[in-house]
Amino acid sequence: MKWTKSILEVLSLTLAFVFLACQSVHKQPGETSAAPLSGHPNIVMIVVDDQRWDELSIAGHPFLKTPNMDRLAREGILFRNAYQVVPLCSPNRASILTGQYPSRHGIVDNVARDRASHRLQLFAPLLQQAGYTTAHIGKWHMGNDPTPRPGYDYWTCLPGQGRTIDPILYEEGRLDTISGYVTDILTDKMIDFIRNNANKPFFAYLGHKAVHPDAKQLNNGAIDLKAGHRFIPAPRHEGMYHDAFFQRRPNALTFYDQVDSASVIGQALITKNHPSIRSEFGDDLLDHFTTDKTIRERSEMLLAVDESLGKIMAELEALNILDNTCIIFTSDNGYFYGEHGLSLERRLPYEESVRTPLIIRYPGVISQPGQDDHFTLSIDYAPTILDLAGIAIPAWMQGRSLVPLMQGPVKDWRQSFLMEYYSYENPMPWLIDTDYKAFRKGNYKYIRWYKYQDLDELYDLESDPYEMHNLVLDPNMKSLANEMKTELAQAAVQAMGLN
Repeated sequence: MKWTKSILEVLSLTLAFVFLACQSVHKQPGETSAAPLSGHPNIVMIVVDDQRWDELSIAGHPFLKTPNMDRLAREGILFRNAYQVVPLCSPNRASILTGQYPSRHGIVDNVARDRASHRLQLFAPLLQQAGYTTAHIGKWHMGNDPTPRPGYDYWTCLPGQGRTIDPILYEEGRLDTISGYVTDILTDKMIDFIRNNANKPFFAYLGHKAVHPDAKQLNNGAIDLKAGHRFIPAPRHEGMYHDAFFQRRPNALTFYDQVDSASVIGQALITKNHPSIRSEFGDDLLDHFTTDKTIRERSEMLLAVDESLGKIMAELEALNILDNTCIIFTSDNGYFYGEHGLSLERRLPYEESVRTPLIIRYPGVISQPGQDDHFTLSIDYAPTILDLAGIAIPAWMQGRSLVPLMQGPVKDWRQSFLMEYYSYENPMPWLIDTDYKAFRKGNYKYIRWYKYQDLDELYDLESDPYEMHNLVLDPNMKSLANEMKTELAQAAVQAMGLN
């Protein structure tokens, strides 16, 4: 009943965005690859939690060393404009695994939608039907129910958010506490699965707990922020960056008097700084503007993730199957380091949150390793995996296979896309009613706030990559603003599958 109610709410909320008459837009189906693929490659997908697009050394991080991520990028393709259709854990994980927008698949927040996540149209069953042995290892995070979802031959799962030290894992029908550091434990499980299935096509999904802090998970799936949270590096990495310096981006704020009180986020931050909120949550948890300590600890946590990738690649190499394995490395959303005055609020439509790493290595398809600037979306991963496996992409998937981009230059690729967020569940009371839809077209981004439609935002990301100058009231931009509002409304209807 709750799931049905949330779908009706999403429908109502989305239709409210459609403030102009929308003509039907031709749906662009997920297409097959530009050239036929041969064989059935193994597929390894690694999803980190909360890793920013620039949190790897090859992307220019000032001190973080990620030699294995860098190697993957050098030998594959680093997609520099990889966007998430929703920058929030549960909804985006559902989008990754279904190839659908949240308003289509129904997982719209982090509440425990256990039954709903059992009913998702996942790509894993299609791989099984094609002869793949499939595995889910690690974080599922669509509800607290850790029991297997359809389509997986091997299933080991962290209940809810999981914990970093001595995690509880669901495996073989029971919950057990496993001693050790969660990244290392999940990596060992992944390597065991690969080793045991090296002689047949396999798909292995690794959902890391890192770089998410430890936090108390409530029975309904939400987080109890008042209980505190901590970023916990592996013991061997603690303090490695204790004196490192992170140069903040130009849009980072350090004081609340720098906040634009006329903006939606400015109003939210003024609420966050209210004495009642500070008293209720505490300044350590609120992590105002993201402290240097947080940035250092997150970087230290990522060292184990990088080591994990190196171990997995080494195992594939030792088994002589590395080049017959497609490795997809990404994250569910980014994180704020004080940009726009934000810290732990990673669910908002700014670049630091909506962009993540995306690296794909597969010599069997990639014609020329390097970097790619086309727009890619989290709903593209599912059709890409099916395409690589030689499986027809079903009509219900809304993303596009990335295989054509992997094979070489393409003439026809998306120039625009939608992002959406629903604030039904929000452990941060200062962000209540920040539902939005954002539309990117070329260099421009339009943000439409559901509750505050007189506070829309428009940015030119070519001249203003840090989103510091809202152009929505610029008379010279009026025509473009109206055009983008219209296209946003059309894209919102299309995302729900209503056209």
